[in-house]
Amino acid sequence: MRLIKNLLALVVLALGALWSLQGSGLVGGSFMTGQSQWLYIGIITALVGLGGLVWANRSRP
Repeated sequence: MRLIKNLLALVVLALGALWSLQGSGLVGGSFMTGQSQWLYIGIITALVGLGGLVWANRSRP
């Protein structure tokens, strides 16, 4: 189960990173390129993915 949680969190983190790079204009080829709203959506999504990684790997008593 931990593996599935980690994979899901990594996918969310990767999507957030991609969206923020597209929003900042560093990655082209999409309607999101250069749109600042996608930069913010990507940052929030990446933070959710990072939180998911922390939650999936926290030690349980």
